Parts: sequence; C-alpha cells; structure tokens
Amino acid sequence: MAGIIKPMIHKYCQNGTYMLLDVNSGIINVIDKMTYDVLDVYDGTNKEAVYRAFADTYGTQELGETLEELDELIKEELLFAPMCQSFEVVAKERPIVKSLCLNIAHDCNLRCQYCFASQGDYDTHKRELMSFDVAKHAVDLLIRSTEGKRQHCEIDFFGGEPLMNFGVVKQTIAYIREQEKKHNKVFKLSLTTNGMLLDPEKVRFLTDNHISLILSLDGRPEVHDRMRPCAGGGGSYKKCAENLAYAVAHRRGEEYYVRGTFTKYNLDFTEDVAHMADLGFDGLSMEPVVGDEASYAITEEDLPRIYEEYDRLTAFYLQRYFSGHPIIYYHFIMDLYRGPCIAKRLRGCGAGHEYMCVTPDGNIYPCHQFVGQEEYILGNVYDGITNDVLPPVFRDTHVLNKERCCACWAKFFCSGGCHANNIKYGGNIETPFELSCKIQKKRIECAMYIQATLAMKRQEAEARKERKQS
Repeated sequence: MAGIIKPMIHKYCQNGTYMLLDVNSGIINVIDKMTYDVLDVYDGTNKEAVYRAFADTYGTQELGETLEELDELIKEELLFAPMCQSFEVVAKERPIVKSLCLNIAHDCNLRCQYCFASQGDYDTHKRELMSFDVAKHAVDLLIRSTEGKRQHCEIDFFGGEPLMNFGVVKQTIAYIREQEKKHNKVFKLSLTTNGMLLDPEKVRFLTDNHISLILSLDGRPEVHDRMRPCAGGGGSYKKCAENLAYAVAHRRGEEYYVRGTFTKYNLDFTEDVAHMADLGFDGLSMEPVVGDEASYAITEEDLPRIYEEYDRLTAFYLQRYFSGHPIIYYHFIMDLYRGPCIAKRLRGCGAGHEYMCVTPDGNIYPCHQFVGQEEYILGNVYDGITNDVLPPVFRDTHVLNKERCCACWAKFFCSGGCHANNIKYGGNIETPFELSCKIQKKRIECAMYIQATLAMKRQEAEARKERKQS
C-alpha cells in the first residue's frame, strides 16, 4: 500500500451551511459554527487545547457540550473513523471482466471540436464499422469471463456514432437476449448517441429492448453549434434537439440522460442546463471538457469562475426541486446512507480489468480513451485477453495505492479519477490530473450540500406532519 488511510475529516461552508464529512465512514453532518471552529483544533484527544483556543469566544459550558457530542460520534465511529477493513480485502480481490464498450462504429456524422475520438476514427485515419462477427465474439467473451462468477453484465454501444451501424446493433442485441436465457445472465445495455439518426423506428426499437440512452447535447443552440458541427458543415442543434425530444417523450420510463460538455466558451453552463431542462429533459449532466492547449480548453485560471457556476447550478437544482419541477443531475445524485459499493469507491469505472473496450477490428483496450494506442492492446475477441501485464496494473492502481489520493478527502467519491486522463495530463497512471481533481471536489461539495438540504427538508416535513397528527 502506498499510504495508510488515516482518520480524516473535511469541512466547508456553503450558502451559510456548515458541512462536515467523516471521510472513512462517509457520514455527512450539518453542524453549527462553534463545532466547525472547534474541529480546527480537536482531534479526539486534546480537549484542553480546545478550551484554550475558544473559551473566550464560546464559553466553557457550551464548549463542553459540543465536545461531548463529538466524543459520542467518535465512540460510534462516525467521526475520525478508522478505515474499514473491508477496503483492504476488496483491494486484494481478483476482479473479472464484467462490462464491455463496443465501438460499433469508428465513424461519425458530426465533427465535434473536442472529440477525444478524433471525430470518430480515433486517430487511426481509418473509418470502419464493426461486423456482427466481432460483436458476437465480444459477447461470447464476456459470457465466458463471468460464467459461474457473475450473473449481471453490461455492454455499451459506442462510437463514433453507433447508429451509423444500426443493423449490427440490432443483430447484437438480439444475440444478447438469446444468450441471456441460455446462460442465466442479465445484461444491462446502453447506447451513446449524438441523436442525429435517432428516428422514430430506432427510438421504438431501443425502447422496446430496454436500452438505456446517453444522449449528447451541449445546451443552448449557439453553444452546441459552435462545438458540434455536422460533418458537411453547418449546425447540428436543431436536428439533434428535435430527435432527442422525440426520443425522451417516447421512452416509457426507460432510463436516459442528456449529457453535455462545457468549455471555456460557456462557463455559464447553468444556462445550458436550464435550457435543456426547459426542453423537457429531466435527466442531465454537464461535463468539463478535457483538452490540451486548444482555445476551448479549461485552465487553472478558469477555476474560480467554475466554482461560482457550480454554486449557481446548485441553487438552480434546489429551486427546480422545491418548485415541483425537479431534474436528475448526474453529478448531484448521492446516497448519504448507502452509497457506492467498496470496489467502486476504490477503483471507479474498473477500466483495464473489469471494464474494457472492443474496436471494429476486434482488438481490446482498457477503455475507449486508449483506443489507437497499440501499447495498450490487451488482446482480441478471438483469442481473449492475452496481455497479462497491464490488467494487474489497472487493477492495483486504486486510491489505497496512490500517495496523493491517500491524503485526499474526496478519494472515496472520485476513486482516483480517470486513468486515461491521469496518464495523459498527470504524467502517469498513479498521478491524478490535478485540474480534474479540483473540479471534481467542488462538485462533490455541492452534491453533499444538496443532499443534506433535502434530507433536512424531509425531516422538517415529517416533524410538521407529526405535530398535526398529535
């Protein structure tokens, strides 16, 4: 292990509310200003230091009561909690491949400026579509990997633009449903699309077959069209928005979310979230662009403005919720009571050992962001995983084995960040990409504040109800 996970807390103030996170237990509390100040000094063992520091400010009686409350939390391991032993146990488990991304099309009908896939061909200069034979063998590989070990599997149809190869998508889904019955499997299927080809026939098929949809839209027309032009030129917003609106209206309760990207050009991205919500999309996400030195790239200088915008987005989210028109914003969904499983907290997406990507030629990579980098080929769908060096590296690169992550309060929420971004921008797989870390931590703080606010409102409502009944 790179470092010992010591008891740790994180506290901050948002919108006048004092928040306290106990890192190892995951417990979040809303506290008062005195407790907030006391925890600058108190570590569970040094009460005299607390009295010396704050007796003149708060008084000894009030300080004593606060320290008693803190000691009770410490006794129950809800404050300064030790690391759960299960973390080390899970860290040593040998994961299995349980999820595949099928790059069903290395081609695209858009030419998005920030596309990590180089507008569909992944820098290979070769536009191609996956054959059903490759897709079929990928499904078989996943079933073999999980046979007798796991019932639930996942496959995402990705690209480029996967609907450019819709025939193979349909064939593959039919094959998956057939194999589910034979092997007692349950497949969760998803498809990521820019929506340009999402006509009523495709919408009906995807809905009938319970395919989750990740739909791309960057918000306001001028924002979207600036970064996401059509391959032949011209804006894509109008067609995209119309098709997405039709698809969402005909989902019949099936899962979806509309995913946007914000750049230096639209740091007021709350306006884009609001625009998409007004279009009727209630499942939303806005991701920060990841770019090198491009004009649209986000830099350290943009962080104060981004932090301010996340505060605006938080206020917008709560306003929508309390006005009876809630949205589901991907990064603000946080379960304060159960949360993600331990494996997710340690390793995140599982790229390179539990989750892998298959390209049209059948090669297998750690994830779609490694495609085209030959040194990261893990095998192919016909021979299986033949690289026995890289998967253990990805498996063992988790937050307990990263020095910087061990010392970070957000480690069990971000799970060490994206491996591909860490390698490209941090310098190696073990070094988190600092800019992404800072943005992620702000999002987590906003999410904790939102969920605590909603929990308190529910408690107030229940208390009012009880008073009326009595």
